[in-house]
Amino acid sequence: MHIIPAIDIIDGKCVRLVQGQYNAKTIYDAKPLDVAMRFQDAGFTRLHVVDLDGAQQKRVVNHRTLEEIARKAESLHIDFGGGIQSDNDVRIAFESGARQITAGSIAVKNKPLFLQWLQTYGSEKIILAADARDEKIAVSGWEETTEISLLEFIAEYESQGVKYVMCTDISKDGMMEGAAIELYERILAQSPDVKLIASGGVSSIKDVEGLIEKNLFGAIIGKALYEGTLNLQELKALNQ
Repeated sequence: MHIIPAIDIIDGKCVRLVQGQYNAKTIYDAKPLDVAMRFQDAGFTRLHVVDLDGAQQKRVVNHRTLEEIARKAESLHIDFGGGIQSDNDVRIAFESGARQITAGSIAVKNKPLFLQWLQTYGSEKIILAADARDEKIAVSGWEETTEISLLEFIAEYESQGVKYVMCTDISKDGMMEGAAIELYERILAQSPDVKLIASGGVSSIKDVEGLIEKNLFGAIIGKALYEGTLNLQELKALNQ
């Protein structure tokens, strides 16, 4: 399983939110590049970058920061999400150094466009963000919860060629109370061929080991790294 550190960006700074709430923001580092370099130096090969300003403004905003990270931390495979709503946003993300893009809201609100990206760029380049609150898909920076079933959403897009799915149980995000392992089990029972990336709630080595046992493709880790409940050396030993 790939252990994937996360960098969330607001105003060009590295932050973390609690359950996606912008008024519950903690600034951890003024320079996302410095954080990315620490991850690279610790031996990690993947990085999840989220443009939280973009998620609110419905367009890519922090692409200069992405570009700087991609240029200087060049061994990191970056997936980038937040505000990707148009062909131009996708172009900017890839031109700025993203290896993959993560898109969720657009897959709900404009399915033909999302499928067009899947066809144009290929399934290795596109990650479906399946973010859910009470197993209902949430969009627009998690500010809007739909009536769309999480499992049905994933199954539908898998049938359309999606290979990578990043799933966040919003109730777990930033809470440091453990990952939604049972939910991920049910997703993989339904869609065993999906490369599932877990996100939210990981707070201990036990959580990481529990996810590894479920044969997930990857796990996003954010707040636990910034708060120090997990350290890079511990994770490096488990990273594959």
